[in-house]
Amino acid sequence: MRRMATAFITGAGIRIGSAVARALGRSGYDLALHANRSLEPLEALADELRGLGRRVTLHAADLSRPEAVDSLAAQVREAWPALDVVVHNAGLFERTDFAAISRDQYRTMMAVNLDAPFFLTQALLPALRAGKDPLVVHLTDVGGERPVSHYAHYSVSKAGLIMLTRALAVELAPHIRVNAVSPGTVAFPEDFDAEARDAVLRRIPMGREGNVEDIARTVVFLAREAPYITGQVIAVDGGRSAQL
Repeated sequence: MRRMATAFITGAGIRIGSAVARALGRSGYDLALHANRSLEPLEALADELRGLGRRVTLHAADLSRPEAVDSLAAQVREAWPALDVVVHNAGLFERTDFAAISRDQYRTMMAVNLDAPFFLTQALLPALRAGKDPLVVHLTDVGGERPVSHYAHYSVSKAGLIMLTRALAVELAPHIRVNAVSPGTVAFPEDFDAEARDAVLRRIPMGREGNVEDIARTVVFLAREAPYITGQVIAVDGGRSAQL
């Protein structure tokens, strides 16, 4: 019996993560879905995807805790001995003055945004090596290359994730591909008022925000249509990263 394609997505309960899960589910992937606090929407998403005939397992873990990362990887390996796609979407985003960033804030940011993708991929290597044309996707950010004020620890974490993308693309080739998708403004934070939104939109050449489906379609493209692309950071940002 032919094995169904399989994907594991962190932070799949809301926003970009749930859009990626839906897109991969509709493309024929069975799914392992992770969330930390967004468990109720994760359950609803699983029901939706099972309605499409997909097999879905759910996994809860706080990615700031190394032991939780290790336990999550073990659960996923047990449920899915072969993985074709791993999407590291879970992340923290926090505005703080540089002078006020505590060591705990810094460590938590690095743990979730950089350490978890590093050690999850490492622990999932046996499942990835058992997959067909396996792909790892990191969700990065323009802030990893063009920082803005008040997000120093966030920008450093995303810069590290960009380098991890390139380092693993070299080391895990030729069997495992590793790429990053760098979203632009696809969903404004809830605390952005009209003035703040307008200021952001003025910096986007296309003059508008994108949506989470733009990111999801790019992940599916990398998984299904791009077997010779690895080590790349694909900006999906309406041209924002093309200008200073």
